Amino acid sequence: MADSIERGGCLCGAVRYTLDRAAVAGASHCHCRDCQRCTGSGFATFVFAPQGSFTLESGKPASFAVKGESGGDVERFFCRDCGSQLYSEVSVMPGFRFVKAGSLDDASWVEPTSSYWGISAQPWAKPLAGLTLHDRNPG
Repeated sequence: MADSIERGGCLCGAVRYTLDRAAVAGASHCHCRDCQRCTGSGFATFVFAPQGSFTLESGKPASFAVKGESGGDVERFFCRDCGSQLYSEVSVMPGFRFVKAGSLDDASWVEPTSSYWGISAQPWAKPLAGLTLHDRNPG
């Protein structure tokens, strides 16, 4: 298991975490307006894994909770010092963490297979060809 441990954290280094890569269930892009706003970009890229595979090593992230476009609760965790987005928890998938790929020390292994909220994708950040595209959240 030690070989599958990935590390990550925020820009300033105040928050650090480990993630068991072997437990990652998938990776995706999200084009919803909330993800666009919190990343300041066209979409967020994340991996999702059971909460137990994620361990905070140092620091205590701040969080901000909203109702997502789907109507479910979304709590976004970020560094209180530098503002870096770290992970989210969503009520429609309890027990999972959605770890922002950009917060990983090495994200080269992340391979998104789908895009969500294609209906709100910006024309300058279109969903990648070849990925399964969902207009909203599946289900």
